[in-house]
Amino acid sequence: MEHRYFNQALSDFVGDMAYGGALRHLADLGYTVDQMVKELDYPISRERAGAFVWRYYLDRGIILLKEPPEEPLIEKVSYVREYGKYGSAHYRRVVEREEPPRKQYYPCDFGKKRYQDEPSFLRELEVLTERDREYILGLPWPLQQVYHAADQRMTRIMETLKDMF
Repeated sequence: MEHRYFNQALSDFVGDMAYGGALRHLADLGYTVDQMVKELDYPISRERAGAFVWRYYLDRGIILLKEPPEEPLIEKVSYVREYGKYGSAHYRRVVEREEPPRKQYYPCDFGKKRYQDEPSFLRELEVLTERDREYILGLPWPLQQVYHAADQRMTRIMETLKDMF
């Protein structure tokens, strides 16, 4: 048992050194997992690259496993100089509450749909462009609902799929 854990940790470390930076960079550029595998000189399976990119997206907050939390209000504190009755200066604390810009997320249940009825799921994805379809199929979506950041790609995917249903 200990050997398997050590071997997995060593494999992850070697993989991160060999291709981790390249995969993170290509993911930030918007490449799909298939495009990343083709781009790399280092031999890596599609499944391993997809799992690595999935963990990277979880770390960056692009994908959340739980519903996005409510953002607390931001308090902006400033001080205003005021003068008293006899010209003495004093400072009054002024607190302004601002609502932070909320990052939008789309709920996604691609994993559940894929594992319940894969042929039907693949037919649904035919309306997407090839690159968007590769993006969805390249990631190891879990059997639960997850939340994906509303970036340009996911907005385009969700709008296209919404128009079909």
